[in-house]
Amino acid sequence: MRKIGIYVDASNIGMNGGHGMRYDILRELACRAGGDPQRLNAYVAYDEERATGDQFYRNKMHGYYAALRDQGFRLSIKKVKRFKDENGEETKKSNADLDMAVDLLTESDRLDSVLIGTGDGDFVNVVKALQTRGVRVEIVGFDNVSAELKAAADQYINGWMIPELVPTVTQDVGRRDTRWGEMGTRVRGHCSHFDAQRGFGFLQYFAAMPDTRIITRDIMKSAWFHVREIADVELSRKLPNRSLILEFELAPAKEDQKEPIAKGIVAVGA
Repeated sequence: MRKIGIYVDASNIGMNGGHGMRYDILRELACRAGGDPQRLNAYVAYDEERATGDQFYRNKMHGYYAALRDQGFRLSIKKVKRFKDENGEETKKSNADLDMAVDLLTESDRLDSVLIGTGDGDFVNVVKALQTRGVRVEIVGFDNVSAELKAAADQYINGWMIPELVPTVTQDVGRRDTRWGEMGTRVRGHCSHFDAQRGFGFLQYFAAMPDTRIITRDIMKSAWFHVREIADVELSRKLPNRSLILEFELAPAKEDQKEPIAKGIVAVGA
């Protein structure tokens, strides 16, 4: 059985589209096709000065940390540090890059594959070092992911596309879709074909959590759409575009077609 390590730069993920990410789903993704989780590490920030006078923040962060531990993650908590420039402007930093890099390199001799949650290009050399040791490296990110990091990874996985990894638009307003991929639920995917003259195209999406070691397009499903279902008219001018992530509701297919229909199409990430 493959031994899996999961390493998440929580601050980087949270600031770049992954707010509300479900760590249980991330673990399921990393361990698909029979993997065994050996190391689960999350690197999080804590603003100690803010926590002193903000009970809501303090309770929220402690609850967040407890939830991660409940999912089996070991936490590395970095305190936020404040700096002032020559103009007196204050900036805050909490950099867990070094801690995560050290853990990845020192623990990799006991792992077959690692999933790293980050979009930070500073990890490119770490990825290459892991690969020279025979470790397969997967990167999961949402927005603002380094192109060099994507290229260095054995596989880059767009987190927006993974079923239930982060909330959908409707979940953000109180409704919870519990059966991703069924009719009436919202999913996310990208546009693989668009006929601008005829005003229709096709969106590709995962109907369920991928269950193969190598995630390929041939396990994706297709949904048909008409341009009138796109909320932003300007968006249609960018299609087709596999880097532009779209969220949409699945509706039953018409009698003369096999693909479900995509409705209420909005852009959610890149």
